[in-house]
Amino acid sequence: MIDTHAHLGLCEAEEEELIAAARKTGVRRILTVGLGPESNPGAVELARAHDEVFAAVGRHPNSAGEFGEGEADELESLAGDEGVVAIGETGLDFFRDRAEPEQQRRAFLSQIGIANRTGKPLVIHLRDRTGGASEIAEEAFATLSAEAQTDVILHCYTAGPAWIEPAAERGWYCSFAGNLTYPKADELREAAAAVPDDRILVETDSPFLAPQDFRGSPNVPANVVATARRLAEVRGVPYEELERAVEANAARVFGW
Repeated sequence: MIDTHAHLGLCEAEEEELIAAARKTGVRRILTVGLGPESNPGAVELARAHDEVFAAVGRHPNSAGEFGEGEADELESLAGDEGVVAIGETGLDFFRDRAEPEQQRRAFLSQIGIANRTGKPLVIHLRDRTGGASEIAEEAFATLSAEAQTDVILHCYTAGPAWIEPAAERGWYCSFAGNLTYPKADELREAAAAVPDDRILVETDSPFLAPQDFRGSPNVPANVVATARRLAEVRGVPYEELERAVEANAARVFGW
């Protein structure tokens, strides 16, 4: 299995411990995702140090007010590292009032440009004022459709079933996290069941969103297996079939 989105630098345990535990559960690769200049270099270093780890570098929308031209140049430089396979996470987040919408839009567009120039896929974070993403999806989809020239991964998908077909029409990937397993997440499971086989991904978003069986504890990459097992049930396929699909999709989009 693959954990296509984790923040190893935010986890309580040491990175080596997290990677070893994931390996024991059959997790073959982990994408660790930077959130800004404080965490991007660490993500790159982890990718250099561990064969199983690859990195994404970006500026999270919650801190987009601090994003400037110098940081954009630094991101583009980091993107040239062999272990960096994606740009982000970037996008729009109107749930928390930590950066003005226009600041988020500027950072979003800048990172789309970096992805276009470097040929790296985009890891997209979307969260609207309700805590989901359905209200903000129209704007984000329009921006990405007009500007992005690379693959798109809708990380921690929460936009609802209605946006699965538009995402599929654009060839975008949808990645599902531990909240898929929560008792009240019926709409999310409906969306997950509708994603084409060649566009489905799974993640932990560690240390956040631990699957139901691990709620109350920090999430870790090893837990991606629990989410993947529930995802296989939702899609009505054996776990091994989902595993093959996720691994093939991750290899295609991240080029590893």
